[in-house]
Amino acid sequence: MEFKLRTHNCGELRENNIGNKVVLNGWVAVRRDLGGVIFIDLRDRFGITQVVFDHTYNADAHHHGKELRSEFVISIEGTVRKRPEGTENPALPTGFIDVMVEKLVILNRAKTPPFPIEDDIDVHEELRLKYRYLDLRRPAMQRNLLLRHKMYQVTRQFFDANAFVEVETPVLMKSTPEGARDFLVPSRLHKGKFYALPQSPQQYKQILMVAGYDRYFQIVKCFRDEDLRADRQLEFTQIDVEMSFINQEFVFSMFENLMKVLYKDVWGRELETPIPRLTYEEAMEKYGSDKPDLRFDLEMKTLNNVFAGTDFRVFKDTIDTKGVITGLVAPGCGDYTRNQLDVLTDFIKKQGAGGLIWIRVKEDGLESPTMKFFTDSEKEAMVKELGAKPGDLILILSGKKYKTLGLMGNLRLEMSRRLNLVTEDSEPKLLWVKDFPLFEWDDETQRYYAMHHPFTSPNMEDLELMDTDPSAVRAQAYDLVLNGNEIAGGSIRIHDSELQAKMFKTLGFTEEDAKEKFGFLMGAFQYGAPPHGGIAFGFDRLCMIFCGEKSIREVIAFPKTANAISLMDDSPSLAAEDQLKELHLKIRQ
Repeated sequence: MEFKLRTHNCGELRENNIGNKVVLNGWVAVRRDLGGVIFIDLRDRFGITQVVFDHTYNADAHHHGKELRSEFVISIEGTVRKRPEGTENPALPTGFIDVMVEKLVILNRAKTPPFPIEDDIDVHEELRLKYRYLDLRRPAMQRNLLLRHKMYQVTRQFFDANAFVEVETPVLMKSTPEGARDFLVPSRLHKGKFYALPQSPQQYKQILMVAGYDRYFQIVKCFRDEDLRADRQLEFTQIDVEMSFINQEFVFSMFENLMKVLYKDVWGRELETPIPRLTYEEAMEKYGSDKPDLRFDLEMKTLNNVFAGTDFRVFKDTIDTKGVITGLVAPGCGDYTRNQLDVLTDFIKKQGAGGLIWIRVKEDGLESPTMKFFTDSEKEAMVKELGAKPGDLILILSGKKYKTLGLMGNLRLEMSRRLNLVTEDSEPKLLWVKDFPLFEWDDETQRYYAMHHPFTSPNMEDLELMDTDPSAVRAQAYDLVLNGNEIAGGSIRIHDSELQAKMFKTLGFTEEDAKEKFGFLMGAFQYGAPPHGGIAFGFDRLCMIFCGEKSIREVIAFPKTANAISLMDDSPSLAAEDQLKELHLKIRQ
């Protein structure tokens, strides 16, 4: 059906347009039929304009307006007028005018939607994802995707202004053994061989540094075949960056500037720099996490020194085995009942702890079943070290160092939720976490794995420890953390082929393995690789935080469910027998 091109969008008309003849196109958001007058809220992605079908103004248009229902797509012609006094809507930018309709064209009719196209709907997420094309019409979803669009533009402008080159890297590449599970793509032309979808463009961006491009960036799709959660998808977007002739301080400075721009242009906030920094060791001991949420205090304290000479068997065994005794004060929780304390104990036991020591701090002393095991001097030193006051609750865990610190970190977060320490008004908190361990030991496979990835450079001061004590080697690796979420991670890379070979050896690769998996990168290093390093931002996670959402599915147009299914288009799906035959594949039943 013929219709005229719109003269304005649905968020554009103002009082200075009164008297203008206009054409608007959009969807029927709300319909109110008062008999002789029908009011329609006409919606497009730019906003809402009220249009009026009045039988005394245009009887033909009013007659056809009676057919309209929610989500019909229409085009109207009419005249802008000032809304009658007392009917204005200051909540809308267009709320002081409406359009008197003279002609209506129904471009498409719509079934009744399975849920209202409005914010704050009480509907299961799976239904929203099944009808994602409707869900994406909701103002909240459109705001999220428009903010994401703005973040794309701000990011690209920043990198262009700082002499970065945007280079696309392959989506079909070689499978590598580190990190999460690869997605494999069978080759039709090469029987029995597979491409892998990139978990990141890591090796390609390092080769671009060898190739002399100096500063590279890409907003890139990456793929990991792993279990999903609120901040993880099978396919996700990174801001991927690599730079030559730089050091760690340069990286910090460059990306603090990027965050300042994003804060200002997207959030309307000023970011103070330099951003605070913690070593991995400090972050774990103080907050029980390598991505600590600093929007609230609740700082953990290591109590090994307090109990260095203890006779309490649990603590003595912990100290003798180089474990940790860590304490946390829950302010104002000294009146917790035994039932509340049992709930806390059950919570931490389910996380993997053997038990929880709790101590109520009273005006006249400490109250706990464990007090009989502590000397008066230990009690005094403990209270002083923790800064506990009457009315507080002391919580203590002991055991293997990093496992126990992580458990206390979980308890710290649980207490913050119980005490409502983080609200919508809480100031965002950014920090760098650096000096991660280069390696982590896996008891099951009895070998070391790279904590970051196998191209991460060790701290040069720790180089000798590569042979004697790999677990003590610090990496030149760093993460950027916002509100308890890791939003970026990177490292200074190994650019020397001999050091890279040493790294592979420590990770248990034979020369043949290393050559097969990473030969092209190692070969490139032999032709003059510059010192280089980089970082990758989790763009979906960054958007999620800037939008104030709790799941990255709210900032991705077409996400998968937690079961890795796209309900809208029913993927993954079965392949036809002839397709499998072409790819030299057969499905076992």
